[in-house]
Amino acid sequence: MDTRFLQSFVAVVEYGSIAEAGRRLNLTSAGVAQRVRALEAELETALVRRVGRRVHPTEAGRAVFERAREVLQGVRRLKDVATIDALAGELRLGAVSTAMTGILPAIVSKITIRHPNFSIYVVPGTSMDLYKRVVEGELDAAILVEPPFRILKSCDWHLMRREPLMLIGSEAIDIEDPVRILSSHPFIRYDRNHWGGRLGEEYLRDINVKPKDRFELDALEAIAVMVDRGLGVSLVPDWAPPWPEGLRIAKKIISHSAYIRHIGLIWARTSSRLRLIEAFLDQAR
Repeated sequence: MDTRFLQSFVAVVEYGSIAEAGRRLNLTSAGVAQRVRALEAELETALVRRVGRRVHPTEAGRAVFERAREVLQGVRRLKDVATIDALAGELRLGAVSTAMTGILPAIVSKITIRHPNFSIYVVPGTSMDLYKRVVEGELDAAILVEPPFRILKSCDWHLMRREPLMLIGSEAIDIEDPVRILSSHPFIRYDRNHWGGRLGEEYLRDINVKPKDRFELDALEAIAVMVDRGLGVSLVPDWAPPWPEGLRIAKKIISHSAYIRHIGLIWARTSSRLRLIEAFLDQAR
């Protein structure tokens, strides 16, 4: 059985789309679909079904999906053993959106120069989702927001960046008095389902302000653009640049240690990719 067929099938189930799986694997949609059909022919059963634009696993597909991930992980471990004397292999790394633009590029640039056989497969996601996937072994490591609970003892954590909460508003607004501004202007809220978004909620509760919510978004870049357009004010972490170009916004840091978003790397202590993770950390430091 060709493991590339398993890889394509797993990607289709994870992303719910043949087109998205193709983008992740750098293949055409037709190529991904062909691999999935070949796997179905070999196993003599249907593994996926289409519902509108989405693709869902059949009952047999769900069972194969779990085993396929285990097989792929086993294959990757074999590759690690084969390259034990050289720093080579693939690191499956999760990253929140701001880390993908503001933290990863510099690190990856250095790694590819020093270790040409070191490859990184980046999986985007929210901190909650990425944390779970590291714990379950689907990812080797992830750059995410530090959880608001104690990290499992089976994992390690390295702090990479501190991002204080800040009030942002149009340049036309004097934002020196956060209580007055948050009480009187439309509020663009950073999604409370995100660990970082909860910082703003805690601050508002502590200063006893109930703002006039206009939007609640999970994309920090989009929030900054809407603030620039004068649609409201917001509370966001001071995330790593680059920010969208051409913004004309005012910023006021909330200078209190309770309102800081911590960005760091998390990984399983028993990971078979520890040498790759350590090399990544060396560049991050």
